[in-house]
Amino acid sequence: MNRRPAASVALPVAHHRVEEHRGASGWYRDDAEDALALEVPVALVYNGISHAVMMASPTDLEDFALGFSLTEGIIAHPHECYDLELQEDTRGLTVQLTIASQRQAELKQRRRSLAGRTGCGLCGTEALDQAIRPIPAVRAPALTDAAIQRALGELSEHQALQAATGACHGAAWCDADGRILRVREDVGRHNALDKLIGALAREGGPGEDGFALVSSRASYEMVHKSASAGIGALVAVSAATALAVEQAREAGLLLVGFARPGRHLVYHRPAGTAPVRAHG
Repeated sequence: MNRRPAASVALPVAHHRVEEHRGASGWYRDDAEDALALEVPVALVYNGISHAVMMASPTDLEDFALGFSLTEGIIAHPHECYDLELQEDTRGLTVQLTIASQRQAELKQRRRSLAGRTGCGLCGTEALDQAIRPIPAVRAPALTDAAIQRALGELSEHQALQAATGACHGAAWCDADGRILRVREDVGRHNALDKLIGALAREGGPGEDGFALVSSRASYEMVHKSASAGIGALVAVSAATALAVEQAREAGLLLVGFARPGRHLVYHRPAGTAPVRAHG
């Protein structure tokens, strides 16, 4: 399977017996075991009213619920979430959130019911004007190549679920020097970023000098979620989409993609954020 062993802490995985085949020689074994990432329905209920059901990894769900609430515009500030309770039954998991009455009234008016699938952030959107929402302006840091490469090199060390299963995305918060300070993982790339944003919100926000690193492509929603959380720079392991670049330009967000060892592409760099370097 060529995966690193899982960390000593218990991970939310299921173990499944598989056949293991190698090469063209016909060698195989039928008693191998693989670790599978768990994927469960998570219902988000606001003031007693179910709003969304997302498929997610059953970890850091309080962070996920808070981050989702912020990036979807359900609440504008963490303090508008008064209480958050996680409940479990045989059907899945439910996060009960108590939010400000004004936000609940606005949520009812929007009537956005997101029956979410992994990696699909617009399922259930009822109108085209809900699909591409206004994006807030952010302040982009002057991010160095060395910081990007340092964070990229350290990311795998912080992804225990990915190491064990090979099926999870990671979202990391990194300081200006590229040190990874916080990581969240999920089977869904949107979910991983929401978890990270929720975790940062609990700690007072991301700050202005760091950046987010994600183990996925930089889609429109990844850029929008980052900007909505006040994140000024997003680095993605895979490519950016055209709409993501357009949104980054509108928000003033530094967008980097195809971040691989020794190279990366800057899709959008706001004026005044370029570090001093030699060309060649």
